[in-house]
This record gives sequence, C-alpha cells and structure tokens, in this order.
Amino acid sequence: MARSNTIQAPVLDDERIGHEARAVAGDHIDLKIWLRLLACSTQIEQQISQRLRARFGITLARFDYLAQLQRHPDGLRMNALSRYLMVTGGNITGLTDQLAKEGLVERVDDPDDRRSWRVALTPKGRSDFAAMAAEHETWLTAMFEGLGAGDKDQLFAQLGRLRVHLAQHQATLEAAPPAAAAAATPPRKRAASSASASSPSSSSSRRKSAP
Repeated sequence: MARSNTIQAPVLDDERIGHEARAVAGDHIDLKIWLRLLACSTQIEQQISQRLRARFGITLARFDYLAQLQRHPDGLRMNALSRYLMVTGGNITGLTDQLAKEGLVERVDDPDDRRSWRVALTPKGRSDFAAMAAEHETWLTAMFEGLGAGDKDQLFAQLGRLRVHLAQHQATLEAAPPAAAAAATPPRKRAASSASASSPSSSSSRRKSAP
C-alpha cells in the first residue's frame, strides 16, 4: 500500500485555533459562527500576507488596492477606492502616493468631472500585478483543494445569503429613529457603551489619541 506524503500536523491545536479559542460549549450558535468565520478569514489572510511579502515584497493592502484598479481599467476616484476597500480616505491617499512613487499607479484626469481626477494602473502596474495575481490564485486554489466542488458552491451560496441578510439588517438600523435603534441593541451592550462613554479615563484616552 502506498504511503501518503501528506504531513499530519496537529489540527486546531493551541497554536492554530485562533479566534475560536474564545468559544465554549455553552455559547450561542451565532457567536460560534462569527468566531469561526473570523478565524477562517484571519488564517487565510495571514498566509496570503506572508506569501506576498516573501515572494513580491508587497503588503496585502497594496495588493488589494492594485486589484481594484485592475478591475477598473479607466481608473477610480479616491472616494470609490476608499468605499471598495473599506478604509479611510487618508489611508487611500497615503497608498496612492507610495504606489505612484514606485511607478505602479498614476493620477489621470476624470473625463466626467474636470475638477477631479482618477487613479489608474500604469503599464508597469498592470504587468507587476498580473504576475502577483497569477500566483495569488494558485495559493488560494491550494488552500481550498480539500473541499469538493459541491461543498464550495454550497459554502459560497450560504455566505452570499449571509452578506445580503447583514446588509439588510444594517440598512434597517440606519433607517430607524435613534430610539428604535437603541432598543434593537442588547441591554448588556448598551450598558457597557454607556459606562465607557461616561468614564473619565475613556474620554481622556480619546482626547489623547485625537490628532
């Protein structure tokens, strides 16, 4: 019988369990799902980040930035980039300056608004990103190779339903009057928030961290 060459590493031991270490048997299933999603996302992100740094000397934030521009050949406005990447405008400005200095992106006039400009990939940026994206895809394929095609399709569909549900829930909260939104917050969380807001040390910390 042929012997498998697969390395049998401990599965989810103390060094690998990550965020799920916070869960206990009696916890609500919603909490367990959240921690498992967070653990999976963090584990994948850490592996991808390490490989991007080792192979290309680039951070995951820069890779994601370039990926958005690759999907929009005509470029994107800064506010659109900020929205797609879910980071602040200040972070986007800093990344843009760095990548422009390296010749990967450039600021171009916005044909729809002469007072504005867009950010687009340069020829060097397109070439460099194509090489990174090809390897990035092989890394992800290797990570998920243990799942069957049906499992992947089912997981993708379920996560899609979850995202739609979360977006609808958020929209409902944002549209509700303040009193109704507060009522939708669990009492324990409201009490903790009130205590934090009224704490002198909390307000002092916020003042110290303000620019």
